[in-house]
Amino acid sequence: MRSRLTRILIVLAGVMGADGVMLAAAAAHQPDAARLASASSMLLFHAAALLGTVALAERGVIHLGIGILAASGFFVATALFAGDLTLRHFAGHGLFPFAAPTGGALLIASWLALAVAAAWPKRQ
Repeated sequence: MRSRLTRILIVLAGVMGADGVMLAAAAAHQPDAARLASASSMLLFHAAALLGTVALAERGVIHLGIGILAASGFFVATALFAGDLTLRHFAGHGLFPFAAPTGGALLIASWLALAVAAAWPKRQ
């Protein structure tokens, strides 16, 4: 099960990275595309964070369960944040009220979970 979940998270990180590059290109060619640039940055930064967290968890450097929880949080939170900004740019409305701030708060929580995963003692 662990291998399957980590593979899914790696696939999602790849999709996040590709989406980040596409949004960066769109932001470069459209006027007033600050939201797209922000969404692109969040996708690219957190795709790398997701990959790093999965790698650390799989290698036993951090607590496996908490690390996978943090990695999953990076995906969900970034999807909320970037999805809301992207939809606001292209459709003129967001995903739902407070989607971007909810994603931002979940990103903070995910980074803190990563810190806890690093501090948590390993089972012997």
